[in-house]
Amino acid sequence: MAANYDALGSQTRGSPYGSGDPYYNESSGYITPARPPKKTISKWVKFGIPVAVVVIVAAVLGGVLGSRSSKNASANSAAAASAAATSAISAKNDIGRFATATDSQYLVPIYPMTTNTAAFTTPTFVSTTNTNLAWPQDPFQPSNPSPTQVRSDRPRLIAPAYMWDSLPTLIQNDPYLSGWNDTIFSNATQYMALPPVAYFLDGGNGILDPAREIKQRVKAFSYAYRLTNDTKWLDRTYVELQNAAGNLTGGWGPDNSTKWNPTHFLDTAELTAAYAIAYDWLYDAWTLPQRSSIMTTMITYGLNLGVTAYSNNDPAAYGWWNTNTEGNWNCVCNNGLTMGALSILGDDTTGIAAQLLALTIPNALQNCALAPSSDGTWSETANYWYFGTTAHAEMASSLLTATGSTYDLLSVNSGLQLTGQYHMYVSGPGSLFNYGDCGPNKYSTTANSIMFYGQQYDMPQYQLFQRDQFDAAEPWSMFWYNPAVTGAFWDGLALDHFFDNSTDQWASMRSSWTDENALYVAVKAGTLQGHQTHNDLDCGDFVVDALGVRWFGELGSGDYNSIGYFSNDSQISERWMYYRKMTEGQNTILVNQQNQNVAAAPTVRHDTSATVQGSSTVMNVPGDSSAYFVADLSSAYFDVTSFSRGVHLINGRKQVLIQDEINASASIMWRAHTNATVAISSDGFTATLTIGSATTTVQLLNPPSGAVFTTMEPVRFATDPIPPQPDQPNDGVTVLVISLPAGSYTLEVLINPQWPGMSSSSYTTPASVPLSQWSLTSPSS
Repeated sequence: MAANYDALGSQTRGSPYGSGDPYYNESSGYITPARPPKKTISKWVKFGIPVAVVVIVAAVLGGVLGSRSSKNASANSAAAASAAATSAISAKNDIGRFATATDSQYLVPIYPMTTNTAAFTTPTFVSTTNTNLAWPQDPFQPSNPSPTQVRSDRPRLIAPAYMWDSLPTLIQNDPYLSGWNDTIFSNATQYMALPPVAYFLDGGNGILDPAREIKQRVKAFSYAYRLTNDTKWLDRTYVELQNAAGNLTGGWGPDNSTKWNPTHFLDTAELTAAYAIAYDWLYDAWTLPQRSSIMTTMITYGLNLGVTAYSNNDPAAYGWWNTNTEGNWNCVCNNGLTMGALSILGDDTTGIAAQLLALTIPNALQNCALAPSSDGTWSETANYWYFGTTAHAEMASSLLTATGSTYDLLSVNSGLQLTGQYHMYVSGPGSLFNYGDCGPNKYSTTANSIMFYGQQYDMPQYQLFQRDQFDAAEPWSMFWYNPAVTGAFWDGLALDHFFDNSTDQWASMRSSWTDENALYVAVKAGTLQGHQTHNDLDCGDFVVDALGVRWFGELGSGDYNSIGYFSNDSQISERWMYYRKMTEGQNTILVNQQNQNVAAAPTVRHDTSATVQGSSTVMNVPGDSSAYFVADLSSAYFDVTSFSRGVHLINGRKQVLIQDEINASASIMWRAHTNATVAISSDGFTATLTIGSATTTVQLLNPPSGAVFTTMEPVRFATDPIPPQPDQPNDGVTVLVISLPAGSYTLEVLINPQWPGMSSSSYTTPASVPLSQWSLTSPSS
């Protein structure tokens, strides 16, 4: 399938997710080539070449258990319920992993084209007390929880002892837990063979990569030790910790209190979290001197700097993120400090742990927890969702297991309950709608936050969606996943969803949830400020997937080290001088070769046939199934009297119509970026796009005088202001263009994926209908 979430390439070092690591490169377009040397900026290259698949070997386990009979009616009823629960879980386990294969390059799950009425049913958390199939209840149930009153046993962070006690049996009986466990041990073995993580200070991301890589290793090593009691994992964890403390030959960073780079506090926070996990999960295995050393290091380079970041005396501005920062920075920083503080409560004689908990929890409630909009859309970008929600989930889970409460971290914002839904809909058949920045390397950051959210919000579809993803196999999933979940995430799930809040307005429309070749279209409007300076000037931007290919897609991040890249989001920001961030680098209309107006305030309307997928993985789309999204983007432009863009799925979701109605007093240019080879017909009204063996035609219907398709290179115009640093090359990319002088126009662009077995007569040419009159049935042929 087309590009995956971020840059994807082969790993020269141990991959956290098997044969490919899509979380490595800082910058992405659709897909990057083989992994480049560390710290280079990757290039945006071809993303849609069909690839072979590699089968996932899934453990298929029975585990059908009987129920005891009883002489009284209530016992019989309970026994019947238990038997029913056991039967439902066993039916799921008999199948094994629902995804029968994973795309070997793009790492998306491939589902069998079949119906299984026994397991492909409504998502449900089955209620059972059978501890062979489900977690027992946590015995720690304080009546009046307090952040400084922690459970008496260890571990206290995320995975208490009762879960470790139950885990071996559940691994034996659940195919997902079994497979993830194998992967975690395989990864730990790969990490074991590597030298300790080297110190590397990146001007843009500080030491965030080394910090997250250390956290990734500590999680794997600690997990492996607790399940085996093999001291090689304990010893290797301590080596990694000693290394990051600067206690090994050669040192590690500066030999002072800023060793963990608090000027880029994400680094400090992630290292603090890593030390917290090691301290807590391996607590009983450490000697007293080791424990003291780990705690002292964590306080010196982590928690002390956290107090400074929260104090009024913060001359280095370590704590800028704790004020009006509703995004990943606040989540990551508060989480690291919280996990560190919780891990040493009771051992800490300085009082710093309690001091920090009084700061981090209320601050996260006012910032981190407010990052999702009311509909679940993450305030930054679809990629920064990973960082923010991972940290939020780690913090909430740690507080819950350590103290018995999340202190409203899960309830203060109703959008948090919906942010898993946002992630599902922003994910196409093989790639995110990856507008804006893609972020730095993810390492220990995954989408497994929705495992936690699924359990806490009683949203089993979140767990069912995530468990088949390539990044599910890591320690957090082993404890956030509920093995009593049954059903299929797609059963009853709408094909379309519209996200319409005060900041983000966007649509997700598709033809199937389980076909990697499905049609997927996403389009956005929304404001151009208020995204933590991670957005692009991209009102009207869209992506299109079909036939296992992304036909029109995003260029992704620029170089984070570029001068002025994160300066601000004002109209004259240097950020908007870089091609990948400016309007001409997006799939939208460009007027007068100028950037869009950052004060844009679009309005939208939309509708859907409300088509849902059933239990079958074979989605037979009704002929009248459709959806559309219309945005008035007039406010996003200068030199424009009016401009609206509409996107309509037509002909049973086999074709896409993009219609623009614009009145401008300056030149107009329709632009869309593709990795395809483009051939334009002699009349200029048809562009044939080819990637591998797949083909899509793009037709210009009812063309205004002078309107034809042409192509351009993905580079800035010679008349554009010169950025402080050169743009990255966008190799393998072509811009499909329609250029017109000032005037009033309607542009109707019809995208026709050439579906196998579909005759030319089955394609429709829609009637020309003004956007104001669009409905689910109009335009039609």
